[in-house]
Amino acid sequence: MTVNSASRKILRVLSGETLTPPPIWLMRQAGRYLPEYRETRAKAGSFLDLCYSPEHAVEVTLQPIRRYGFDAAIMFSDILVIPDALNRNVRYTEGHGPEMDPIDDAGIFLLKADGVLEHLAPVIETVRRLRAELPDETTLLGFCGAPWTVATYMIAGHGTPDQAPARLFAYRYPKAFEHLLMLLADISAAYLVAQIDAGVDAVQIFDSWAGVLGEKEFEAFAVKPVARIIASVKAQRPRARIIAFAKGAGYQLKTYRQKTGADAIGLDWSVPLAFAKELQQEGPVQGNLDPMRVVAGGKALEDGIDEILQQLGQGPLIFNLGHGITPQADPANVTALVERVRGWKG
Repeated sequence: MTVNSASRKILRVLSGETLTPPPIWLMRQAGRYLPEYRETRAKAGSFLDLCYSPEHAVEVTLQPIRRYGFDAAIMFSDILVIPDALNRNVRYTEGHGPEMDPIDDAGIFLLKADGVLEHLAPVIETVRRLRAELPDETTLLGFCGAPWTVATYMIAGHGTPDQAPARLFAYRYPKAFEHLLMLLADISAAYLVAQIDAGVDAVQIFDSWAGVLGEKEFEAFAVKPVARIIASVKAQRPRARIIAFAKGAGYQLKTYRQKTGADAIGLDWSVPLAFAKELQQEGPVQGNLDPMRVVAGGKALEDGIDEILQQLGQGPLIFNLGHGITPQADPANVTALVERVRGWKG
């Protein structure tokens, strides 16, 4: 693992420090809202070609760092490279989002982890190149999708509004579904360790669909597999720093950090700031500006930033959005966001 540099502010917050102003990065900060990203994306060919081309992936990762000077760069990839490595024929159709061959209960037991890391070697090469090219003070983040969220796409073959296909499958085929989650957890842990060894400073686990789960299901499908990943990574790389982001989890976040072993928890914009402050008493939090405020700009953006800083700025905070930046966002509003956070005096 990269030596923790005292100049990497996000690592300091992940170790429990309170910094004023807090460090900032944005989920999906390398994306379609940036004209330079769109230009590189067109050169790369397909979206997966972009993910698997170290040259292009490094370039789009660096673009928001050059433009905004964020405190972290997050390697450019996608959570669905793991099912792609499992030969699920992942493809991205313009206007339709990701699609893949849906898997059934029998197919789950035929999945093999052999060769997955070899398939993902270009992503690991991207990490190596990024650490060499990034400014020393910039934290490099890696990531993976949480098993529940990745499994929802594998079951349905595409995204759905409430992940009903995966929920139904889990009720009908509990053994097969648990096998899938645990297999994904073990592959994800190995993938994160490979990222750490290649140079990332910390990693984030994205559970974008945690919010559709009931109480028992959240425990079984969201908490248990993520705890398995974190325990495995930390057993192999004890200094690893891990952020867990369970979007839409609401009150279930109260015990999420304790049960998963995450160093920090990401908060979506629906988490009340009073509750966020409670969660912050136990350790670092990350978030949680509504991405639509970045689209709106002006007073809506300023008020949202100020409320978060006033409520959470006195504790360990990584300023971020409550989910990814959207393609409609004006890059000038992102500049205003960064300047306002960086100008906060506490």
